[in-house]
Amino acid sequence: MEMTLLADQIERAFRGDSWHGPAVLEVLAGITAEDAAAHPIAGAHSIWEIVLHMASGYALVLGRIQGDRIRLEEDQEWPSVQEVRDDLWHADLARLDQLNRQLVRAVGEFSPARLGDPLGSEFTAATQFLGAPQHDLYHAGQIVMLKKALARSRQQA
Repeated sequence: MEMTLLADQIERAFRGDSWHGPAVLEVLAGITAEDAAAHPIAGAHSIWEIVLHMASGYALVLGRIQGDRIRLEEDQEWPSVQEVRDDLWHADLARLDQLNRQLVRAVGEFSPARLGDPLGSEFTAATQFLGAPQHDLYHAGQIVMLKKALARSRQQA
């Protein structure tokens, strides 16, 4: 499997120019800190919590590429929003963007001969690299639904 193809898929799922529909950055465009922290669907994570979760996933895979055998505790996998402020929201978006860029670069430089090797867990490098865009698009869909629920709740208010 060509590493540039894997890196490209990770980038497209996050940045766009993909046939499936809107990518992560496209669905996050224009969301305010207040909207990101809202819980328009009872029992569901907020958009901001999803962003923090996605960043944790990128950091996890990046750490594993560097040889760490890390697993995330619940509070690391799903960090909570500490304070709702625009500057903190934009900082978390910038961190997510930076981690995505790092992952794209790391995957692009990864040795294809190691794709079948376990990468810091029972999952192979290939599984984790293919899973990254799948994970992103799953959460992009959730964000779309949360935005629709938020708009609906405003209409009813």
